Amino acid sequence: MATVHDVAAYILQKRGQMSAMKLQKLVYYSQAWSLVWEDHPIFPERIEAWANGPVVRELYEHHRGLFKVSHWTQGVATNLAKEDSETVDAVLEYYGDKSSQWLSDLTHREAPWQDARKGLARDQRSNREITLGSMHAYYSALASN
Repeated sequence: MATVHDVAAYILQKRGQMSAMKLQKLVYYSQAWSLVWEDHPIFPERIEAWANGPVVRELYEHHRGLFKVSHWTQGVATNLAKEDSETVDAVLEYYGDKSSQWLSDLTHREAPWQDARKGLARDQRSNREITLGSMHAYYSALASN
């Protein structure tokens, strides 16, 4: 199984420089759609429901303080299995041209992030997990529509 760092490296190799927030959201959607289309996660790291949307802490620890990210030395893009790279490619095709704010706003309207943040103030810090089960259930329902 690839790591979240491998997915980040793949995304940046394909799309080039982007904001750290956008990278986080594209990684999130790659995980979500892998659960639906491939019936398995791409990476094992957990996703947390932060105030600005889904965040993988392991990525954040490496891009903290950076607005833009252009490459990812922590991962290897070729570590993704063929089916995983195809999933990420499809995610990039649909979400890749969207702004980081658009992606963040979208995650805020979706049940996995909302459910993980239940009872929290809008800007309250949190490390609550967005579970794979909640992601699979929500995005599977979207896929069937």
